[in-house]
Amino acid sequence: MSALKMNNDRIPISVSLTPTLEKEGIRKITKNKKRLVLITGLAVLIAIVISVIAKLLVQLINLITNISFLGQFSFAHAAPAESHLGWWIVLVPAIGGLLVGIMAFYGSAAIRGHGIPEAMEQILTNKSKIKPAITFLKPISSAISIGTGGPFGAEGPIIATGGALGSTLGQVLKITHNERKILLAAGATAGMSAIFGTPIAAIFLAVELLLFEFSPRSIIPVALACITGAAGHHFFFESGPVFPMAHAIEMPSNTALATYSLIGILMGFISIFVTKIVYFIEDLFEKIPLHWMWYPAIGGLFVGVIGYFSPKTMGVGYDNIVDILSGSLTFQMVLSLCVLKFFSWAIALGSGTSGGTLAPLFTIGGALGILIATGILHFYPESGITLPLAALVSMAALFAGSSRALLTSIIFALEATGQSNALLPLLAACAAAYFISFFLMENTIMTEKIARRGVKTPDSYEPDLLEKVSVSQVMEAEAFAISDENSIREVRNWLEEEPQYFHNYFVVSDTESVYKGILKSAMLFNHEFKETTLIGEMIQHKEAHVFEDTSLRAAVETMSNEKVDVLPVLSQKDNHTLLGILSYQNILAAYKIGVDENVKMNPSISLKRRSLRIIAHGQKLFGKE
Repeated sequence: MSALKMNNDRIPISVSLTPTLEKEGIRKITKNKKRLVLITGLAVLIAIVISVIAKLLVQLINLITNISFLGQFSFAHAAPAESHLGWWIVLVPAIGGLLVGIMAFYGSAAIRGHGIPEAMEQILTNKSKIKPAITFLKPISSAISIGTGGPFGAEGPIIATGGALGSTLGQVLKITHNERKILLAAGATAGMSAIFGTPIAAIFLAVELLLFEFSPRSIIPVALACITGAAGHHFFFESGPVFPMAHAIEMPSNTALATYSLIGILMGFISIFVTKIVYFIEDLFEKIPLHWMWYPAIGGLFVGVIGYFSPKTMGVGYDNIVDILSGSLTFQMVLSLCVLKFFSWAIALGSGTSGGTLAPLFTIGGALGILIATGILHFYPESGITLPLAALVSMAALFAGSSRALLTSIIFALEATGQSNALLPLLAACAAAYFISFFLMENTIMTEKIARRGVKTPDSYEPDLLEKVSVSQVMEAEAFAISDENSIREVRNWLEEEPQYFHNYFVVSDTESVYKGILKSAMLFNHEFKETTLIGEMIQHKEAHVFEDTSLRAAVETMSNEKVDVLPVLSQKDNHTLLGILSYQNILAAYKIGVDENVKMNPSISLKRRSLRIIAHGQKLFGKE
C-alpha cells in the first residue's frame, strides 16, 4: 500500500480550504467580541437594578429598625442603641430570627448565611445557577435580621442578591455557563460597590472570590458593572468616603511600618481564631435537638442578651467603624465592641441567620487594633504608630486573614477611607496576616462551609498552561498520512504489517500531498463499506486542522468540537504546507512538562567548581599546545 511518510522537509498541500477556514476564524473572533459587548451591556443593566435594590434594602433596614426599637414608622437612619425598650430589647432579635427561620424553611434555605460562600458553591458546582427566589428573599430576610438587631452589615445580603439577580437573568437568556458566572459576579460586586462606593475593591473581590480567573471576557463586564454600582452609590447615598477619618494619615516611618507588620502577624493568628470559633458555634447549633428553622431565633436571643448590656453591638454598625477610626470611643466601649460584638456576630452567624461578614470583621478588627496599639504605645512610645491608622490596618488585616482576599482588603480600606498614605501599612499588615492564615489554616471563613460539603475552591489563578504552548512546540514532524486512493483492504493489510501505526484517526491526503481530511479508524472495519472502497470516499472532518502558531488550548477546542484526537498541522507560510500531526498524546505530554516545571527543582547556575575536559588532544587552547 502507498503511505505518505512525512519528514522535516515541508510537503506542499492544497490551499483551497484555507480562505474558508480563515474566514471562519475571523467570524469566530467577531462573534466573541459581540458576545462580550452583549454580556457587558447586561452586566451594566444588572448594576443599575442592583443599585436601586441596595437603596431599597437600606431603607427597609431603617424602617424595620425604627418600628422594632423606636416604635415609629420612618425611613430615617436609626440605631438599636437609641431604643428605650429595657429588657424587651432581648426579644426583638429573637423575633427577627424566628421570622428569618420561617422564611428559610418555607422559602429557600439558601438565604441562610452571609451569601458569598453560597455564591461560590453555585459557581463551582451548579453552573452558576441560583434560585430566582433568592433575589427577593435574601434582601427581605436580611432586612428583617439586621433591622431587628442582627449584628451584620448590608454588604453580604446585597452581594448575594446581586449574584442571584445576575444568575437569574443568565438562566432566562440563552448564554453559556461561563457567561452566567460573569453576570453573577457582576451583580454581586456591583451590589458591594453600590453599598460602599468602592468599585476597585469590588473588582478584586470578584477576581479573588468569585470568578477564579482574570481575562478580558470577565474583567470588562465586571469592571463596568462595579463602576455603575459606584455611580449608584454616589446618586443614592453620598459621594465621599463611606468611612471618613477625622484627620489625614501621614506617611509612617520605617519603625512604624515594622510595628504595623507585627500587628498584621498578630491579626493573622486572630483571624484563624475567629474563623474556627464561628464554625465551632455553627457545629454546636447542629447538635441542638431542634429543626434548623429554630436556630436563628435561638441565636437572636443571645444577640438580644448581649445587646441589652451593649446596645452598640446590634445592627449594621457602620457608625461604629467611623467612631473607631476617629478614636473618639472610650476604652470600655472599644473593649465592648471587640469582645461582645464578636460573640454576638459569631453566634448569630453560626445560627444560620441572614447577614454579612465584612462590616462585623472591620468593627472587631478595628477595636482590636485600638487595644493593641494602646498597649504598644504604653510600652514603646517611640514606635511611631497612631491609633486611627492602627485601627484601619487591623480592620483590613483581619479581613485579609479570615477571607484570604488580600488585594480586596487593601483596596477596600483605601477606597472606603480615602487615605492613600495608608497604602504601605495596609500592604505590610495584610500580607503578614495573609501569610499566617495561608500556612496555618486550610480553609477560610468563606470556604470552610462549602469545603465541608466536598467542594474544593481554587487557590491560585495561574495562566492557562495550554495557552502558553504553541502547536509547533509539541507536534510530531515525523508522522504519516494515508492516501485517499488506497482501498480499505490495502490499509487493513498495511496495518497488520505495521500495527505500531494504528491510531483512532488518520490524516488523509492525495498522492500529491494535498490534505483531504481525517478518517476515523473504526470506518476501516465498518461492514457497510466494501473492501474495495477508496479511502477518499470515506473521509470526514475536511476542515479540521490547526496552524503551527495555534495555541494548544485552541487545538483542544478544535479537537473537542470536531470530536477527533488527532489534527493536521498546517503552516501559514510557504503555501500552507503540511508540517506535522498533533495528537492528544502530544497535548498530555506538554501538560506534564508544565506540571513538572512547578515540581522539579534544578539550579540553572551551578556553584560547584568544575574541571575543563579537553576532547580533541593536540588542539591549541587559548594559544597554548
